[in-house]
Amino acid sequence: MSENNAAINGPSSGTGIPLRPKIRIVVADDHPIFRDGLCKLLALEDDFEVVAQAQDGRQVLDVLQQHEPDILLLDLKMPGLDGLATLQRLQVAKNKTRVIVLTASDDKNEFVQAMKLGTSGIVLKQTATELLIKSIRKVHAGEIWLDSHTTAAVIRQFVANDDAPPPPPQSPPRDRERSPLSQREREIVALVAQGFKNKEMAEKMFISEQTVKNHLHNIFDKLGVSDRLELALYAIHNNLHTGR
Repeated sequence: MSENNAAINGPSSGTGIPLRPKIRIVVADDHPIFRDGLCKLLALEDDFEVVAQAQDGRQVLDVLQQHEPDILLLDLKMPGLDGLATLQRLQVAKNKTRVIVLTASDDKNEFVQAMKLGTSGIVLKQTATELLIKSIRKVHAGEIWLDSHTTAAVIRQFVANDDAPPPPPQSPPRDRERSPLSQREREIVALVAQGFKNKEMAEKMFISEQTVKNHLHNIFDKLGVSDRLELALYAIHNNLHTGR
């Protein structure tokens, strides 16, 4: 739904000005001072609503089931069920909440694992507050968020961990290297990197969902990637995510 439609159909302020629906957020971190401080910062934004907090992965699962938020800010280093294990549970459950990993870790392997487990964004805790706020809005809009430093680190680690088969364009057979993406396939790649689902892409491009699936099959085959997240990382690395 566009912002205009959301505004038209949404609630109205006392002045008659339509209000945007709030982005409902859960903050998961085992440090109470950091967690409470972050919640207070987020509450200053008119379009944000922190609906719950969690101090470990098990609480996260309960809170998401109860509140069904739009965004989960998830720390990776939590006691008991840690961030990666929580992401695995959410992936199995096909939870629709978009996840932004908010971490002090500089372990690039963890970043790659988090992306492969369905994370929509990675933000370091030392990031400026305004960038965290921007990341929440971007991810809520369906985009993938990685800052320039994290993107480079994830791409390097992703390629290093993807030795079988090697990353394109070295993937065999050799004639596959010479198969360029069509304009329509490049559009599909850009939309995948921006977080669009098959049904959303079909509606946006005025084609059937099966046609989208067929295009994705061909794209995976040409590029030698095995899933959407690998395709998104490839697109970011090769500057295909803007669709230009």
